[in-house]
Amino acid sequence: MRLLARELTRGGAVDLELVTCRGGELGRRARADGVTVHEVPWSLSYDPRALVGLVRRIRAFEPTMLHAHDSHALQLAAWARRLTRARGVRLCATRRVDFHVRAGSVWFQADRIVAISGAVRDVLVSDGIAPDRVVVVPSGIDPAEVRSAAARPLGIRERLGAPAAAPLAVNVAALVPHKDQRTLIHAAAIARTACPDLRWVIAGAGELRHSLAALIRRLELEDRVYLLGYVPNADALIREANVLVMSSREEGLGSVVLHAMALGRPVVATRGGGLPEIVPAEWLVPVGDANLLAQQVVAALSRAPQSMLPPQFTAAEMARGVLALYQSLA
Repeated sequence: MRLLARELTRGGAVDLELVTCRGGELGRRARADGVTVHEVPWSLSYDPRALVGLVRRIRAFEPTMLHAHDSHALQLAAWARRLTRARGVRLCATRRVDFHVRAGSVWFQADRIVAISGAVRDVLVSDGIAPDRVVVVPSGIDPAEVRSAAARPLGIRERLGAPAAAPLAVNVAALVPHKDQRTLIHAAAIARTACPDLRWVIAGAGELRHSLAALIRRLELEDRVYLLGYVPNADALIREANVLVMSSREEGLGSVVLHAMALGRPVVATRGGGLPEIVPAEWLVPVGDANLLAQQVVAALSRAPQSMLPPQFTAAEMARGVLALYQSLA
């Protein structure tokens, strides 16, 4: 969101204001990028204080469009549009996940939905959203920013007590069912024979931490698979990896994959969601197939070429796509 706002306001392309929670990192960084930011109290999913703040900004700023970036923001924007009787204000929303939407949800009230991948678009259309209301604009990153964030060494092998030359497979994802780290852990057990020095690092927090830790103990992988929890500088971790591994059953697109590509790291992934739209076909495996995942990770250690970030996944290209959408609704 911050990168999109920065790119859209660069050169005066759009007169834009960002409404976000008070004291948040998004507001701080967006303001540093020159974006006009209005912070509101916002601690609950549908915080009435955030709704009041948004109504005030609509009345003061008189926008022609509201662009929400998650389900909660979209619901608040829909309510605010109704309360201000801003009938001419278009309502847009960005959809980043390939989860299904229920009939009658607020997503059906959006004039346009920005799907970050073809996979997300297909789910929306299958759920009843009119195809002409969905526009695919892939997520984009600033590769220079990613490389800068990764510049300071993390020293992860030393922290884990692993040999300096030990190969490292990294997964960066929340510990939730659709990220399917269980399959990744089983792949680690399978790969132990073919590559005994290989370490697997899972960076992320979530509800499945205890069950995943129990699986690691049951498979006797405590010296091979590590649950790091949330890692503030995941880019530095990815830079020190030999390969990024995504075991997801569902994935809107996979922004962490874009970060790995910006850092030149090979990626092995499942065919879940939008991952096939960015990962080369030869490095994709079926969802839930631990055997093939293990084989491909081991193969990537010796013969996978360095990844390159395709130009259509940059922040500038993302902004151009969103700006074209805005102009089509003007």
